[in-house]
Order: sequence, then C-alpha cells, then structure tokens
Amino acid sequence: MILRALGRLVMVPLGLILGFASALAVLVSLGLEVTTQTLARQSDEFDKLEILVDMGLDFVTVAAAASLLPALVVVAVGEIVRIRSVLYYVLGGGAAMTLLPALTRLASPHSAGSMPPRVWTVMATAGFAGGLVYWLVAGRRA
Repeated sequence: MILRALGRLVMVPLGLILGFASALAVLVSLGLEVTTQTLARQSDEFDKLEILVDMGLDFVTVAAAASLLPALVVVAVGEIVRIRSVLYYVLGGGAAMTLLPALTRLASPHSAGSMPPRVWTVMATAGFAGGLVYWLVAGRRA
C-alpha cells in the first residue's frame, strides 16, 4: 500500500510533465503548419506581415491557454475519483486546452473572439494528445 502511494507520487507528476510536453509539441507543430498555410494563401507581402503580427499576438492567448491549471483540475478529479478511462483523459485534455480561451472570450469579446476555428482545432488536438500521454503514463492505473 505504501509502495503504491509512493509510485503514484512519482507517476502523476511524470505523467503531467510528459503530457504537457506532448501537448506543447503538438501545439507548436500544428500551429506552425496553420501559420504556413495561412501565409501561403496571401498574395500581398504587406498582408503577410500583418497576419504574422496578428498570429504572434494570438500566440500570447494560446500560450496562456497552455497553462497547467485546467489540466491539474482534470488530473486531480481523475485521481481522486480513480477514473481509468482513456476517454476521460483525452476529452479532459482537449477541454482543458480550450477552456481558458473560452473564458477569455467571455471576459473580453475582442481578445479571443477573433481566433479562427482552425486555432481552436489545433488547441483541442494538442489537449487530446496531452491527455492521451498522461493516461498512458499514469492515468490507466489511477
């Protein structure tokens, strides 16, 4: 019993770190792909610079969404209730990644409301990946 508790004390933080790293990797790689596709569609050089600046400002919102706080809530609930379902952690990860921008949009309609649906898709996908990695490392033995 004591060894199981000590194992959980090691596996949960390790799962969080690896899940967060994988979500960040997906967020960056898919984000770069969306940025490249968006810039390739533009014909005027001035518009490309303007879009790049807008996407850079939107990245600040995305970086705030990558906060660990919503993910910690999902993990804490899963560990306390002993949820072992992969579906819970994958959907919880996606919800955690999109929760902060949604709350930002409610607080200030001009900040996150301008984000295109592709950005929301990238963020949810990153959350799904992070949730899956956490489940693989620690969640299936909750």
